[in-house]
Amino acid sequence: MRVVFFGSDDFAATCLKELKTVRVVGCVTRPDSRQGRGMKLALSPIKNIALEHDMVCLQPFSLKEESTVQQLKSLQADIFVVVAYGKILTQAVLEIPKMFCVNVHGSLLPKYRGAAPVNWAILHGEKETGVTIQKMALALDAGDIITQQSMTIGPQETSIQLRDRMAQVGSKLLVRTLNDIDSGNYRLTPQQESQATDAPKLTKEMGKIDWGRPAGQIYNQIRGLQPWPGAFTSYKGKMLKILEASPDASVGAGPGSIVDISKEGFIIACGQGGLLVKSVHLEAGKVMSAHDFLQGYRLTLGEGLYASIT
Repeated sequence: MRVVFFGSDDFAATCLKELKTVRVVGCVTRPDSRQGRGMKLALSPIKNIALEHDMVCLQPFSLKEESTVQQLKSLQADIFVVVAYGKILTQAVLEIPKMFCVNVHGSLLPKYRGAAPVNWAILHGEKETGVTIQKMALALDAGDIITQQSMTIGPQETSIQLRDRMAQVGSKLLVRTLNDIDSGNYRLTPQQESQATDAPKLTKEMGKIDWGRPAGQIYNQIRGLQPWPGAFTSYKGKMLKILEASPDASVGAGPGSIVDISKEGFIIACGQGGLLVKSVHLEAGKVMSAHDFLQGYRLTLGEGLYASIT
């Protein structure tokens, strides 16, 4: 089986590395970009792997260009594998491989179709998620299901941690699925459209903490919006990101008020219950424990963290 692999991030790189017994004849990834204060040229993890193994690596700005379509055809692939690539495959590209295109998606489809399934599962307080490998269709994440594997979501697990764990599960499931496809030992199961839910792109606005919400929902917001945009509030006009916290039963003050201070951190009253803040990042500062933040900024009981952020 000749495979062309599409991907751009660490999740995709984990899957590509696992394809040891599958013949990958080329990779497609995002163009190089300049990042950071020094504007250094940054290569995607997929390109780094391709260079290490002397693989063909295409980096098109658009999949609609006829030259890109012809380059993909020249690789004579049996199947395209797409994992966290970041671009929608056109119908012309979907039709190139001899068999079809498959996608590794971070949810139990048809739930959480879209760009951020891991984040939305945590935001909604799900206890279970999983990995789906689907035959790709032009409609977003609506293709027939080939295989699925469920996973529990830990009560303290962040979207970063869950996605890393999901990459390990998904990469192994991908290899087994490709072997089954190669041997003809697979079947396609249409998705139930009535069960479909969306997982759209995250926005910065989603990170604003409304302390009037229940503590459990804010806790899920903190866990689910890592690393970006993060869950944030305001302290003396500066953005304060809450990086680590846990729900607490404390009540007795207006939402957003500090109701307790200890060596562990500080507790903020919410609409229902409270939230014990353990780690923070103040704008233009560094990541620090809540205890160190308390020592440096002298927070007091009753002080509020609910000013708006623009």
